[in-house]
Amino acid sequence: MKDTFDGLLRELRLKVTSRRRAVLEVMTAESTFLSPEEIWQKVRRLVRNVGLPTVYRILDELASAGVITKVLHDNRQLYYYLCTNTGHHHHFVCLACRKVEDVNLCGVEALEQEVAERIKGALFSHTLQLQGLCRECFERSGKK
Repeated sequence: MKDTFDGLLRELRLKVTSRRRAVLEVMTAESTFLSPEEIWQKVRRLVRNVGLPTVYRILDELASAGVITKVLHDNRQLYYYLCTNTGHHHHFVCLACRKVEDVNLCGVEALEQEVAERIKGALFSHTLQLQGLCRECFERSGKK
């Protein structure tokens, strides 16, 4: 994995450091979204002398590069998730267990047409995040 992380960091034109490598290692090991503080706690087990501001900076770099995804939660806190799907897609986020699933359906074409025709503008990007309960959490909740 070290070589993979190093190659990715070089490709992004980021200096290869043990801290960046550790953040990628932690994110790769998780199948749920994590808060910056949770990531920092896990990174500290791998790399000594890493501060929370450094982890925030690394997360921001990786999110800007499109390597990790920002997850906006109902609690207004920002979380992060490593998504390996490079194709255009969106995410379904389970608010109970924090699992993140890819959603490959995108209905933005109608919105793009609305922007072009009514607003006379051009749409360059969009972000759609669906929040709810996954099947397991929904069944555990006892709701129908």
